[in-house]
Amino acid sequence: MKEDILKVEGLSKMYKLGDINTGTLSHDLNRWWSRMRRKEDPYQKLAATNDRSAKSDNSYVWSLKDINFSVARGEVFGIVGKNGAGKSTLLKLLSKITKPTEGTISIDGRIGSLLEVGTGFHPDLSGRENIFLNGAILGMRKHEIKKRFDEIVDFSGIERYIDTPVKRYSSGMFVRLAFAVAAHLEPEILIIDEVLAVGDAEFQQKCLGKMREVSQQQGRTVFFVSHNMVAVRHLCTRALLLEQGRTSVIGSVDKVLEAYQIDQKDNENGIRNKVPDNGRGHFLSWQLEGQTPSDPHTCYSREDFFILFRFCALDTIAKCELNFRISSQDGTNILFVNSSDFFGGQFHLNPGEYQFRVRMNLPVSRGKYDLDAGLFASTWIDNWRPTTKLSVLDTFEGHGRDNSVALLNVITEFSIDHL
Repeated sequence: MKEDILKVEGLSKMYKLGDINTGTLSHDLNRWWSRMRRKEDPYQKLAATNDRSAKSDNSYVWSLKDINFSVARGEVFGIVGKNGAGKSTLLKLLSKITKPTEGTISIDGRIGSLLEVGTGFHPDLSGRENIFLNGAILGMRKHEIKKRFDEIVDFSGIERYIDTPVKRYSSGMFVRLAFAVAAHLEPEILIIDEVLAVGDAEFQQKCLGKMREVSQQQGRTVFFVSHNMVAVRHLCTRALLLEQGRTSVIGSVDKVLEAYQIDQKDNENGIRNKVPDNGRGHFLSWQLEGQTPSDPHTCYSREDFFILFRFCALDTIAKCELNFRISSQDGTNILFVNSSDFFGGQFHLNPGEYQFRVRMNLPVSRGKYDLDAGLFASTWIDNWRPTTKLSVLDTFEGHGRDNSVALLNVITEFSIDHL
């Protein structure tokens, strides 16, 4: 068995919302006196669970509570969860950016972190100077950084701008250089947050390949946080699902991602939970009609049905078009892309609620598929990816599973009803 390079025991982090420290001198003195007497912090007893959906007058919250896990040397460990679940807080604790309220973190090796765009970079220094600065922060000697310098610059793809102050870099250039530095200066543990989403698709693939290389060939450990389930599935060996600051599931990637997707579906069920705070309009819900399955998000393969999108227009919107696509659940194949503009021209919406009704036929194998919907009118009015999957069943019992990649029928009918 591989030795553990990192071990977390009873890790918890409490925050005071809205104010620095506890907000009053008396509270600070109470906490200090408790520590001097080796007693429990009196305000930890008051802290609430980190639940964004629940209203509370309590200003103390557990961002993380009682987290326990260990990671072996050379392992790629994924961390997933909804926004606000505590992922970034956990990475900051592992990176020693902040201290835990309770618990211990045992680390055997140097850590390289890429948590936010431009982390650890001085804006007035050039890219070249920041490479040496980051190397020094990681504990590298100057000759070690020089040895890796050309490789770092080549990987980042910004050789032309290497002597330009980084404050003039775009966010994508920042990420390119920051990842190249973190991956090539040989920390034993590499921590990567969702920041890679800033880069273009080509560079993201390059980064994923590099993370796989440093893990499998160089024996280094990688912590990877992402909402890209395809990348987590293909890259990680184990994963941790966080929910409201607590461990929900830890284990194999398939087990964790299945639990995460079930949780997402239960929370939505085809009805949009959170709509944009402002804008000219937004999607409300989606469902299917025209077939016999009792579930309004399930259809039969090779049989006609209708997809219904409910949309709320908050303003007059001219020259609209409905765009949507269907893709495989792991994101590797886009099965169908279409727009109402292809067959019915553009349409006009006045303030109110509408139902977009699209006739479809899906000659595909049984399974679950992702659905994306968007309304475009010179610019995007709204884009929505429901967490509820489109389920496809075989037309006949005993028909068997068809694993071939089939073409989809084109839309044959489209209509709009003002509700």
